[in-house]
Amino acid sequence: MDEGRSHVRVDGKAKVTGTASYAADFFLQNVAHAAVATSTIARGKIAGFDLGRARRVSGVLSILTYRELADAIRPVKHLMAGGFVNSSALPLGSPEIHYAGQIVALVVAESQESAQEAAAAVRVRYESESPQAVLGEPGENSIPFSDVRSTHKDPRLGDAATAFAAAPVRVDATYRTPIQHHNPIELFGTTCVWDGDRLIVYEASRYLDGVQHGLAAQLGMDPEHIRVLCPFMGGHFGSRLALSQYTAPVAIAAKRLGRPVRYVSTRAQCFTIQNHRPDTQHHVRIGASEQGEFTALIHETEVTSSRFDNFMMEGTDVTAGLYAWRNVETKESLVRVDRNTPGPMRAPPEVPYLFALESAVDEAAERLNIDPVELRRRNDTTVNPVNGKPFVPRLLMECFDAGAKRFGWRNRSGKPPRSMREGDWLVGYGCASSVRPVKRGAAIVRVALDANGRATVATAHHEIGNGIYTVLAMETSERLGIPVEAVTVRLGDTALPPAGISGGSSTTTSLVPALAKACKTLEGELARAAITQSDVLAGMRPDQLRFSPGGSLKAESGITVKISDIMSRMGKTRLETTADAAPPGGDADAVAKLREGKLMLGGTVHSLRWGFGAQFAEVHVHSLTGEIRVPRMTGAFSAGYIVNPLTAISQLRGGMIWGLGSALLEASEMDLRNARYVNDDLANYLLPTAADIGTVDAILLDVDANPDPSDLMGLGELGIIGVNAAIANALFHATGTRFRSLPVRIEETLACVSQLQ
Repeated sequence: MDEGRSHVRVDGKAKVTGTASYAADFFLQNVAHAAVATSTIARGKIAGFDLGRARRVSGVLSILTYRELADAIRPVKHLMAGGFVNSSALPLGSPEIHYAGQIVALVVAESQESAQEAAAAVRVRYESESPQAVLGEPGENSIPFSDVRSTHKDPRLGDAATAFAAAPVRVDATYRTPIQHHNPIELFGTTCVWDGDRLIVYEASRYLDGVQHGLAAQLGMDPEHIRVLCPFMGGHFGSRLALSQYTAPVAIAAKRLGRPVRYVSTRAQCFTIQNHRPDTQHHVRIGASEQGEFTALIHETEVTSSRFDNFMMEGTDVTAGLYAWRNVETKESLVRVDRNTPGPMRAPPEVPYLFALESAVDEAAERLNIDPVELRRRNDTTVNPVNGKPFVPRLLMECFDAGAKRFGWRNRSGKPPRSMREGDWLVGYGCASSVRPVKRGAAIVRVALDANGRATVATAHHEIGNGIYTVLAMETSERLGIPVEAVTVRLGDTALPPAGISGGSSTTTSLVPALAKACKTLEGELARAAITQSDVLAGMRPDQLRFSPGGSLKAESGITVKISDIMSRMGKTRLETTADAAPPGGDADAVAKLREGKLMLGGTVHSLRWGFGAQFAEVHVHSLTGEIRVPRMTGAFSAGYIVNPLTAISQLRGGMIWGLGSALLEASEMDLRNARYVNDDLANYLLPTAADIGTVDAILLDVDANPDPSDLMGLGELGIIGVNAAIANALFHATGTRFRSLPVRIEETLACVSQLQ
């Protein structure tokens, strides 16, 4: 890791002093305020409304239901089906109720307080039906992914069933992960302002062009007549997936009232008006030889989705390719429930799928009496066992070696479960792999260089908290030879060059290649001009001159020429260029689709380029009370060329802390009778606090400081992956009891330690 390249966030001062403007911060004259009423049933239809009390609230301007908006909003496909919306259930489009918390009315008033009071006074009569809330309920219908989407292929190799039956050592277990919800600090919402037939939308979204094009499709408008702005975002972690249910109704309300309308959700509404991580169930079977060689993997998964959208969270391509399996059989299935459509949540498939696999690998290590790190070493592979393609590179065991050394894994050697104690505390060590396929989308970036040595970088991509303002400033500084402070970065505006979605750890991997291409174009233009203007450079090729610190071009011979002099002779005060970059091996039309707002991610760089990591956790369980503590965690990661180690380490630590929450705290609890979330606030949706967090140590493996943009791999999601399994495995080592369902809470460990007394 090159600490010399670390740089504090260039937008940090604006954020901590409150001068950074988020979507709901923009001051507008004569703003009206909106609030929504949501359904109290999960399945059925609206039989009628009583709006009298709501209309009598002082300051109420309008109340919109499906009756007032009939046919005003056109249907648009879900993002994953080639559309733009996070839910294809038409907002306020009919009396049908698809899930609890569905928007049934939009109230607009002079103040937010009046709007919320009136929304709470909306009364709805329903004709309800019995809903299905979660996996495992009677009557559930499990549908293979391949029946839902013809292009889906379950990874297979050899005859896994026969190999498993013949294996001398076998693991056969079922693992479950719960529903989880994003809870970014910035609440969801939108502000819509009309200027004639043009619409300006202030909305936090990780896919601004999707909001622009999706809203245009819903309202029957030209996308060029819609501008979406989001210069900063207070977190998304997978939420704010695409166009939301509330935006079109707010836009229509603003049009009809002839004034701006702003909607900001309540915390409880965040649980249903955006997406969530679906609950999953994994039946994992591992067969191994007595020497610890994996002979078979069978991984069967069920994942929930809504009744009206097919959100398929595919993950067995990772579990099938992680180790040197000799035989593989996988099957992924979808189970429809009466809830809002789920969506990506940081490391969407890897968090639940790797929890299951890495827990099962730990169980195999225990049955084989082989150290868990050693078992992974014996089954390491340089090629994907399913398709035979080589990994480039694969540094999984290097991560385990670095992490084990820092963590002190050797202190666990030869110590069986329940053998380590500190007073009344049972002590356990656990580990797990972290792995994430590299993704990169198409990107378009505009770079302008002024004669005074200042540069501006512009793209419609968004700052989601990952430090992309800083990354783009640093990369521009490096490539143009100017100080970071001389670079201005403009983001989060559809008037800028179009951007795809911020997801899949693909923001940096997508933008930097396009930025590098733009900088190279500027360098070439200046070099050609310099050669024609200077006798001492005569005969040189443009590629023999490079940007050099101090605002100059430097030739291989050592001759330098000031950029200001070159541009002066060119008669220009500014040079500007726009460059695009498509993902290698991805869609050939990726850039064209991006310009049309039709592209989410351009695909993987190639399927065998993965980021790797190794997670280690020390867990303490009180032998009398069952209390769980995690005094320390260590993660070691290989993620290619790191642009800014300072923010990279911060992201990894944050992911590891989130992984702790995934293992021990986070779950959206359901009222199974009514398919309603019951802990829809930050008091009852449990998240890690400072008191829960011990030492969090993240290591980045040393890599060559090669600024080649093709070496970028993305790391935003690596930090969380495998943490839940490492903690569950440490809990086993501490207590001797396996925990196969998340989260593991004190009631489970209390029952466990009670049996030990």
